[in-house]
Amino acid sequence: MDVLVTGAAGRVGTAITDHLSADQYDFTLLDVVAHDGPGETVEADVREYEAIRPYFEGQDAVVHLALIREADDAFRGDDRGLGWSDSLQSNLRGINNVYQAAVDAGVDSLLFASSNHVVGMVEVQNAPAVYHGTDVVAGHDEPHRPDSRYGLSKAYGEDLGRLAAEAHGIRFYALRIGAVRSSRFDHPYGDAERGWEAGRWERDSSAYAEQVARMKALWQSRRDLAHLVECCLRDDTVDWDHFYGVSANDRRWLDDLAYARETIGYEPRDDGGEWTAPPESRG
Repeated sequence: MDVLVTGAAGRVGTAITDHLSADQYDFTLLDVVAHDGPGETVEADVREYEAIRPYFEGQDAVVHLALIREADDAFRGDDRGLGWSDSLQSNLRGINNVYQAAVDAGVDSLLFASSNHVVGMVEVQNAPAVYHGTDVVAGHDEPHRPDSRYGLSKAYGEDLGRLAAEAHGIRFYALRIGAVRSSRFDHPYGDAERGWEAGRWERDSSAYAEQVARMKALWQSRRDLAHLVECCLRDDTVDWDHFYGVSANDRRWLDDLAYARETIGYEPRDDGGEWTAPPESRG
Protein backbone atom coordinates (compact mmCIF):
# COMPACT_ATOMS: atom_id res chain seq x y z
CA MET A 1 0.00 0.00 0.00
CA ASP A 2 1.31 3.45 -0.95
CA VAL A 3 0.89 5.92 1.92
CA LEU A 4 1.77 9.61 2.05
CA VAL A 5 2.37 10.99 5.56
CA THR A 6 2.50 14.75 6.10
CA GLY A 7 4.32 16.02 9.17
CA ALA A 8 6.18 12.72 9.13
CA ALA A 9 9.13 13.87 11.23
CA GLY A 10 7.02 14.57 14.33
CA ARG A 11 6.08 12.40 17.30
CA VAL A 12 3.04 10.83 15.67
CA GLY A 13 4.69 10.40 12.28
CA THR A 14 7.67 8.57 13.72
CA ALA A 15 5.39 6.40 15.86
CA ILE A 16 3.73 5.25 12.64
CA THR A 17 6.94 4.47 10.79
CA ASP A 18 8.60 2.95 13.86
CA HIS A 19 5.82 0.40 14.28
CA LEU A 20 4.36 -0.28 10.82
CA SER A 21 6.27 -2.55 8.49
CA ALA A 22 7.96 -0.98 5.50
CA ASP A 23 7.39 -4.31 3.76
CA GLN A 24 3.64 -3.71 3.82
CA TYR A 25 3.59 0.07 3.38
CA ASP A 26 5.48 2.11 0.81
CA PHE A 27 5.77 5.41 2.67
CA THR A 28 6.31 8.87 1.24
CA LEU A 29 7.31 10.99 4.24
CA LEU A 30 6.69 14.72 3.80
CA ASP A 31 7.80 17.44 6.20
CA VAL A 32 9.22 20.95 6.14
CA VAL A 33 12.48 19.78 7.73
CA ALA A 34 15.11 17.32 6.55
CA HIS A 35 14.42 13.91 8.05
CA ASP A 36 15.10 10.22 7.70
CA GLY A 37 12.68 7.34 7.55
CA PRO A 38 11.63 4.21 5.69
CA GLY A 39 10.68 5.09 2.16
CA GLU A 40 10.95 8.33 0.21
CA THR A 41 11.48 11.49 2.26
CA VAL A 42 10.59 14.87 0.80
CA GLU A 43 10.64 18.45 2.03
CA ALA A 44 7.56 20.53 1.27
CA ASP A 45 5.15 22.87 3.03
CA VAL A 46 1.45 21.93 3.14
CA ARG A 47 0.58 25.63 2.90
CA GLU A 48 1.84 25.54 -0.70
CA TYR A 49 -0.56 23.48 -2.82
CA GLU A 50 1.59 23.30 -5.95
CA ALA A 51 4.60 22.18 -3.92
CA ILE A 52 2.82 19.21 -2.34
CA ARG A 53 0.47 18.19 -5.15
CA PRO A 54 2.90 15.89 -7.08
CA TYR A 55 3.45 13.67 -4.05
CA PHE A 56 -0.23 12.70 -3.90
CA GLU A 57 -0.18 10.97 -7.28
CA GLY A 58 -0.39 7.19 -7.03
CA GLN A 59 -1.05 7.16 -3.29
CA ASP A 60 -3.63 4.81 -1.82
CA ALA A 61 -3.94 6.76 1.43
CA VAL A 62 -2.85 10.04 3.00
CA VAL A 63 -2.19 10.52 6.71
CA HIS A 64 -2.31 14.25 7.48
CA LEU A 65 -0.33 15.10 10.61
CA ALA A 66 1.36 18.38 9.67
CA LEU A 67 0.81 21.25 12.09
CA ILE A 68 2.17 24.75 11.57
CA ARG A 69 2.75 26.52 14.88
CA GLU A 70 4.95 29.35 13.55
CA ALA A 71 5.71 32.05 16.11
CA ASP A 72 2.21 32.45 17.52
CA ASP A 73 2.61 31.38 21.13
CA ALA A 74 -1.13 31.78 21.69
CA PHE A 75 -1.89 28.82 19.41
CA ARG A 76 -1.88 26.28 22.24
CA GLY A 77 -4.31 23.78 23.64
CA ASP A 78 -4.83 25.89 26.77
CA ASP A 79 -5.60 29.17 24.98
CA ARG A 80 -9.28 30.20 25.12
CA GLY A 81 -8.97 33.21 22.84
CA LEU A 82 -11.57 33.78 20.16
CA GLY A 83 -9.52 36.03 17.91
CA TRP A 84 -7.89 35.24 14.58
CA SER A 85 -4.25 34.21 14.50
CA ASP A 86 -1.58 33.53 11.90
CA SER A 87 -1.21 29.94 13.12
CA LEU A 88 -4.94 29.29 12.84
CA GLN A 89 -4.95 30.65 9.30
CA SER A 90 -1.87 28.63 8.36
CA ASN A 91 -3.30 25.38 9.66
CA LEU A 92 -6.65 25.86 7.96
CA ARG A 93 -4.81 26.53 4.70
CA GLY A 94 -2.73 23.39 5.18
CA ILE A 95 -5.79 21.25 5.89
CA ASN A 96 -7.57 22.58 2.80
CA ASN A 97 -4.55 22.02 0.56
CA VAL A 98 -4.00 18.44 1.72
CA TYR A 99 -7.66 17.48 1.38
CA GLN A 100 -7.94 19.12 -2.05
CA ALA A 101 -4.80 17.39 -3.27
CA ALA A 102 -6.06 14.02 -1.98
CA VAL A 103 -9.36 14.46 -3.80
CA ASP A 104 -7.71 15.74 -6.97
CA ALA A 105 -5.32 12.77 -7.02
CA GLY A 106 -8.09 10.22 -6.48
CA VAL A 107 -6.70 8.93 -3.18
CA ASP A 108 -8.86 6.19 -1.62
CA SER A 109 -8.67 7.24 2.04
CA LEU A 110 -7.62 10.19 4.16
CA LEU A 111 -6.62 10.00 7.83
CA PHE A 112 -6.53 13.22 9.84
CA ALA A 113 -4.70 13.75 13.12
CA SER A 114 -7.49 15.36 15.08
CA SER A 115 -7.17 15.79 18.84
CA ASN A 116 -8.76 15.36 22.24
CA HIS A 117 -8.99 19.17 22.17
CA VAL A 118 -11.89 18.93 19.71
CA VAL A 119 -13.97 17.84 22.74
CA GLY A 120 -11.58 19.37 25.26
CA MET A 121 -14.20 21.34 27.20
CA VAL A 122 -15.19 18.03 28.77
CA GLU A 123 -11.76 18.00 30.41
CA VAL A 124 -11.59 21.74 31.14
CA GLN A 125 -14.93 21.80 32.94
CA ASN A 126 -14.34 18.60 34.92
CA ALA A 127 -10.62 18.61 35.77
CA PRO A 128 -9.00 17.27 37.85
CA ALA A 129 -11.78 14.83 38.83
CA VAL A 130 -12.01 13.59 35.23
CA TYR A 131 -8.49 12.13 35.56
CA HIS A 132 -9.52 9.79 38.36
CA GLY A 133 -12.19 7.59 36.82
CA THR A 134 -15.37 9.62 37.33
CA ASP A 135 -18.59 9.05 35.39
CA VAL A 136 -17.72 11.97 33.11
CA VAL A 137 -16.82 10.68 29.64
CA ALA A 138 -16.81 11.90 26.05
CA GLY A 139 -18.39 9.07 24.14
CA HIS A 140 -18.36 8.53 20.42
CA ASP A 141 -21.43 10.76 20.01
CA GLU A 142 -19.97 13.71 21.95
CA PRO A 143 -20.49 16.87 19.86
CA HIS A 144 -17.64 19.21 19.06
CA ARG A 145 -16.66 21.11 22.21
CA PRO A 146 -13.31 22.72 21.28
CA ASP A 147 -11.36 24.18 24.18
CA SER A 148 -9.10 26.48 22.14
CA ARG A 149 -8.27 27.77 18.68
CA TYR A 150 -6.18 24.62 18.30
CA GLY A 151 -9.25 22.50 19.06
CA LEU A 152 -11.29 24.66 16.72
CA SER A 153 -8.86 23.96 13.85
CA LYS A 154 -9.21 20.24 14.51
CA ALA A 155 -13.01 20.49 14.50
CA TYR A 156 -12.75 22.27 11.15
CA GLY A 157 -10.57 19.46 9.81
CA GLU A 158 -13.12 16.87 10.87
CA ASP A 159 -16.02 18.73 9.26
CA LEU A 160 -14.09 19.39 6.05
CA GLY A 161 -13.26 15.69 5.97
CA ARG A 162 -16.94 14.84 6.16
CA LEU A 163 -17.57 17.16 3.22
CA ALA A 164 -14.76 15.51 1.27
CA ALA A 165 -16.23 12.10 1.99
CA GLU A 166 -19.85 12.89 1.23
CA ALA A 167 -19.26 15.18 -1.73
CA HIS A 168 -16.21 13.52 -3.30
CA GLY A 169 -16.27 9.89 -2.18
CA ILE A 170 -12.99 9.69 -0.30
CA ARG A 171 -13.01 7.60 2.90
CA PHE A 172 -12.24 9.82 5.88
CA TYR A 173 -11.00 8.95 9.37
CA ALA A 174 -10.45 11.52 12.12
CA LEU A 175 -8.18 10.29 14.92
CA ARG A 176 -8.91 12.24 18.11
CA ILE A 177 -5.49 11.65 19.61
CA GLY A 178 -5.12 11.87 23.37
CA ALA A 179 -1.41 12.07 24.23
CA VAL A 180 1.30 10.46 22.10
CA ARG A 181 4.85 11.19 23.21
CA SER A 182 8.38 10.63 21.95
CA SER A 183 9.98 7.23 22.49
CA ARG A 184 11.83 8.43 25.58
CA PHE A 185 8.62 9.59 27.29
CA ASP A 186 6.30 6.91 25.92
CA HIS A 187 4.61 6.10 29.22
CA PRO A 188 2.02 7.77 31.50
CA TYR A 189 4.76 9.31 33.65
CA GLY A 190 6.28 10.98 30.61
CA ASP A 191 4.93 14.52 31.01
CA ALA A 192 5.58 14.51 34.76
CA GLU A 193 9.15 13.31 34.26
CA ARG A 194 9.80 15.88 31.56
CA GLY A 195 8.59 18.63 33.90
CA TRP A 196 10.76 17.26 36.71
CA GLU A 197 13.82 17.28 34.44
CA ALA A 198 13.04 20.89 33.48
CA GLY A 199 12.82 21.89 37.16
CA ARG A 200 9.12 22.79 37.07
CA TRP A 201 8.20 20.53 40.00
CA GLU A 202 9.49 17.82 42.30
CA ARG A 203 8.55 14.17 41.99
CA ASP A 204 6.69 14.21 45.30
CA SER A 205 4.66 17.32 44.41
CA SER A 206 0.95 17.58 43.70
CA ALA A 207 1.77 19.07 40.28
CA TYR A 208 3.75 15.93 39.37
CA ALA A 209 0.92 13.69 40.59
CA GLU A 210 -1.68 15.60 38.57
CA GLN A 211 0.39 15.24 35.39
CA VAL A 212 0.57 11.49 35.98
CA ALA A 213 -3.18 11.27 36.60
CA ARG A 214 -3.92 13.22 33.42
CA MET A 215 -1.67 11.03 31.31
CA LYS A 216 -3.06 7.81 32.78
CA ALA A 217 -6.38 8.95 31.33
CA LEU A 218 -5.18 10.38 27.97
CA TRP A 219 -2.08 8.37 27.07
CA GLN A 220 -1.86 6.49 23.80
CA SER A 221 1.29 4.44 23.43
CA ARG A 222 3.21 4.76 20.21
CA ARG A 223 2.48 1.19 19.24
CA ASP A 224 -1.25 1.63 19.94
CA LEU A 225 -1.27 4.79 17.81
CA ALA A 226 0.37 2.93 14.94
CA HIS A 227 -2.13 0.10 15.36
CA LEU A 228 -5.05 2.56 15.18
CA VAL A 229 -3.62 4.05 11.99
CA GLU A 230 -3.18 0.58 10.51
CA CYS A 231 -6.78 -0.33 11.36
CA CYS A 232 -7.93 2.68 9.35
CA LEU A 233 -5.55 2.00 6.46
CA ARG A 234 -6.86 -1.56 6.15
CA ASP A 235 -10.53 -0.65 6.51
CA ASP A 236 -12.81 -0.47 3.49
CA THR A 237 -16.16 -0.08 5.24
CA VAL A 238 -16.13 3.44 6.72
CA ASP A 239 -17.35 6.39 4.66
CA TRP A 240 -16.38 8.94 7.31
CA ASP A 241 -15.96 8.63 11.04
CA HIS A 242 -13.84 9.55 14.05
CA PHE A 243 -12.10 7.44 16.68
CA TYR A 244 -10.43 8.34 19.96
CA GLY A 245 -6.69 7.82 20.02
CA VAL A 246 -6.18 6.40 23.51
CA SER A 247 -4.78 3.19 24.90
CA ALA A 248 -6.98 0.87 26.99
CA ASN A 249 -6.53 3.11 30.04
CA ASP A 250 -8.79 2.11 32.92
CA ARG A 251 -9.56 5.75 33.77
CA ARG A 252 -9.92 7.15 30.24
CA TRP A 253 -12.55 9.85 29.71
CA LEU A 254 -12.32 9.58 25.92
CA ASP A 255 -14.35 6.42 25.57
CA ASP A 256 -15.35 4.81 22.31
CA LEU A 257 -13.08 1.76 22.41
CA ALA A 258 -16.00 -0.64 22.06
CA TYR A 259 -17.14 1.28 18.98
CA ALA A 260 -13.63 1.40 17.50
CA ARG A 261 -13.15 -2.31 18.19
CA GLU A 262 -16.39 -3.22 16.45
CA THR A 263 -16.00 -0.80 13.54
CA ILE A 264 -12.33 -1.04 12.56
CA GLY A 265 -10.87 -3.71 14.85
CA TYR A 266 -8.84 -1.44 17.13
CA GLU A 267 -7.43 -3.52 20.01
CA PRO A 268 -5.00 -1.42 22.08
CA ARG A 269 -2.38 -3.37 24.00
CA ASP A 270 -1.39 -0.84 26.66
CA ASP A 271 -3.07 0.54 29.78
CA GLY A 272 -1.77 3.57 31.67
CA GLY A 273 -3.27 2.19 34.87
CA GLU A 274 -0.77 -0.66 34.89
CA TRP A 275 2.09 1.77 35.51
CA THR A 276 2.97 2.58 39.12
CA ALA A 277 6.28 4.38 38.52
CA PRO A 278 8.41 5.76 35.67
CA PRO A 279 10.41 3.12 33.75
CA GLU A 280 13.69 3.50 35.65
CA SER A 281 11.85 2.97 38.93
CA ARG A 282 9.88 -0.14 37.95
CA GLY A 283 10.96 -3.39 39.57
